[in-house]
Amino acid sequence: MAEFYGNFGGLQRTCSLLVVVCVIHLSVVIVFYLRNFSTLARIPTPVLSLQHEPTLAPENSTRNSSALGTPEVDIRQGDNQTLQECPETPPRLEGPLHVDFSEPVKLDKLLKNPELSLGGRYMPSECVSQQKVAIIIPFRDREMHLKYWLYYMHPILQRQQLDYGVFVIEQDGDETFNRAKLLNVGYNEALKEYDYNCFVFSDVDLIPIDDRNLYKCYDQPRHLSVAMDKFGFQLPYNQYFGGVSSLSKEQYLKINGFPNNYWGWGGEDDDVYNRLSFRGMTISRPDHNIGKCKMIRHARDKLNQPNPQRFTRISRTRETMDTDGISSLEYSVVGWEKTRLYTKIVVDVGKAPHL
Repeated sequence: MAEFYGNFGGLQRTCSLLVVVCVIHLSVVIVFYLRNFSTLARIPTPVLSLQHEPTLAPENSTRNSSALGTPEVDIRQGDNQTLQECPETPPRLEGPLHVDFSEPVKLDKLLKNPELSLGGRYMPSECVSQQKVAIIIPFRDREMHLKYWLYYMHPILQRQQLDYGVFVIEQDGDETFNRAKLLNVGYNEALKEYDYNCFVFSDVDLIPIDDRNLYKCYDQPRHLSVAMDKFGFQLPYNQYFGGVSSLSKEQYLKINGFPNNYWGWGGEDDDVYNRLSFRGMTISRPDHNIGKCKMIRHARDKLNQPNPQRFTRISRTRETMDTDGISSLEYSVVGWEKTRLYTKIVVDVGKAPHL
């Protein structure tokens, strides 16, 4: 009997030891599992990014209120927090340029440029641009001129490290051309796309021949086309503000934008000069040699005859500027088109009043 209890006690101790071993093993397994689970939890879950490759073909629409109103998201914007601001003087400028209008140009290379986004948008990848610039081009029946402009200007603007977009504002119909009103439309429509704070207003037939002539805004309104070949590379008169100019958003609003009532050729630039003067601003200009530009020679458009009322209207700028401008702008969008090189907005700006 004593032998039985002795054997039973030994068996009991063995079972207890086995239980202890099992408990230790289970504890090790649980600790190992929890440690690996914690490690897995720290591994970031991959985020799928759906990025559509921009198409080379234009996107067309009879635009509704939201089609152009929703800006595209540029995936590079997320990196801007880690980038330095672009320098005051861009490092890749070339200086004097060769610009030639004697041969047709091809846009194939530009259309394949991966740095350009749909709508003619670009921002430098190496730094954060100091300004967000909308380039506004009043337009009608100048397709060949537009090709030259795009061919030469996109590389120039990129070397200038601008965060920019190109807006071609086309007047619909066969009424008398109204350049200044189209510029107001361009300002209004560009702000539906992006928070631009600088606006460059450029005729489609003018190309700078020195990329040190920066297409950006300054403390004072800037006249950029100061020495055209058309005028023998001279300023035709001191008050001249035509061709290409830039205004910050604040400067533009301070003068109530451009006048809407200049139908036909001439006068609107002098009206703008008066507006700037009446609001206490002065015109800044680049150095004469840097400000040189070439014009594509062409006959005057048949629907852009000289405005016979321009001198009368210029003399009344002080009286009209507060009521005639962006604050009184009326137009309707007929359609729009986006390619990798530009955003084109076709608009009905009405017609000249019968006099």
